[in-house]
Amino acid sequence: MKKIKILSLILIFCLALALTAPGTLAAEGEELAPPELDSAAAVVADANTGRVLYAYNADEQRYPASLTKVMTVLLAVEAIERGEVTTEDAVTAGQEALEGMIADGSTAGIQPGETMTLGDLMYCAMLGSANEACNIIAVHISGSLAAFVEDMNERAAELGCTGTHFTNTHGLPDANHYTTARDFTLITLEAMSHDLFFEISGTVNYTVPATNMSEERQLSNSNGLINPECQIYPGNYYEYARAGKTGHTSDAGYCLASMAEREEVRLVAVVLGGSAVQNDSGWTYTNFSDSRTLYNWVFNNFSMTEVLSTTELVTSVKVNLAENDGMAVLRPAEAVRALVPDKGFDPAGLERDIVIFSERDGSELTAPIAAGTVLGELTLKLDGVELGSCSLVTSGAVELARSEFMKMEIAGFFGNIWVQLIIIALLAALALYILSVVRYRKLHKRHLLSVAEAEARAAERRREEERGPAQPVPQSEERAAVMAGAPRRAAPRAAPHDTGELDKTIVRPSPGSAPAAPRPGRPQTPVRGAEQRPSGRPPAGDKARRDYFEEFFRQNGTNSRGGEQNKQ
Repeated sequence: MKKIKILSLILIFCLALALTAPGTLAAEGEELAPPELDSAAAVVADANTGRVLYAYNADEQRYPASLTKVMTVLLAVEAIERGEVTTEDAVTAGQEALEGMIADGSTAGIQPGETMTLGDLMYCAMLGSANEACNIIAVHISGSLAAFVEDMNERAAELGCTGTHFTNTHGLPDANHYTTARDFTLITLEAMSHDLFFEISGTVNYTVPATNMSEERQLSNSNGLINPECQIYPGNYYEYARAGKTGHTSDAGYCLASMAEREEVRLVAVVLGGSAVQNDSGWTYTNFSDSRTLYNWVFNNFSMTEVLSTTELVTSVKVNLAENDGMAVLRPAEAVRALVPDKGFDPAGLERDIVIFSERDGSELTAPIAAGTVLGELTLKLDGVELGSCSLVTSGAVELARSEFMKMEIAGFFGNIWVQLIIIALLAALALYILSVVRYRKLHKRHLLSVAEAEARAAERRREEERGPAQPVPQSEERAAVMAGAPRRAAPRAAPHDTGELDKTIVRPSPGSAPAAPRPGRPQTPVRGAEQRPSGRPPAGDKARRDYFEEFFRQNGTNSRGGEQNKQ
């Protein structure tokens, strides 16, 4: 039992050590301790990417006070960039300049009928927070206050604001004039991205030249973060602050939209609903103190870190006619650096959006492709927010495969419609030629057979003519020969029906005529079948016919066996 208790105590002690080991939970992704703030709402974001790094009551609707002037001057800057107006435009204040003004509102003392440049009016709005300057700008840009306010709301929606609504150009109290810390961060990020706005809002002091109704005016920036000599909010200077705009009403509290920069890190902070706290050293305005707290919190816990190197092989893409495996390997054209936490961050957890241009455009890649050719782009995201992007290039040259090229050329040649038509025509002509040859050979063979048969028949006729007509054998002799055991001879050809033709073919010398003389140079050949025969046609009847032929054979000295000469 004692051993079991001792082992249990040892296990409990080891477990306690494991749970209390310093840095273990933080290394595994423990959330960073948030900054301590005193204002009602706040947001700090990476100015390079727009990614919100910390937010407190970010979607709570609050009055923006004079932060409204950021949107007013932003619209003026964009109108200048579009070429609709210029900073040198001479603008004369109308009666609209004083519309909605209150006795204790901030002003530059511009009166109706006074003329100054648009650029000077923009400095009056940002540095001196002059309410009437905003109205004068609005009328010059959009033609009327109502039209300009409508433009303000449309632009806010375009930037992605969902909890913002403007009713005036300057931010004086109105129940329907409100925003959120998150929305106004979007507006500030956009404004700070324009050089002219950044220049104006980062100016500490500015002199407005004399006008037709006033001597020159000296303006001092009310943003205590960038103005070390600020009389309104002294003691709030921050060395990393670069630009911004203050705002204050009793309903809105103390507000500040600003930008700070240290080395590669650029930040935007928006604080709404701040307060003024009196202490032994004077007054502390939480819109400034909370802004410094937000900036320091990021600078101390975040760093610009390389999250993607140029040596990493990101993906590959199919290339036609390429050697080896026919693939091109892609790498980042430049390293990607992003503002990420110093602890607990894993680059492998970043989202990667890869776009291959050929796939996007529905085209194909074909070798050869030089090394370093841009074929796509990569975007890195964290929690859906872009951290950075880069081009994707080929890590090496993609060489052309000779065999594949030849295949392509051949396929392309035979794929041409005209080539195909020519080939079809040639094949048709060849088929017609073959059919013609086959038909010719058949006809020629038939002709040769006909000629051979004709020649054979002619030869047979010549042989028959040379042999002469077969002599009939008397039936009595033939019967006697058969009875004697001699083989029966084939029956002679039947004599043609007596039509008198036989008498016509046998030339009989006329009585008293001399025999025909033989042809000179040619031996006289006795003609068979021209023997003496009884005169007249064979009589009708078997017996009479037999007697007729026996008389014929006796006269010619032949017998019935072979027609040989009788040598009696």
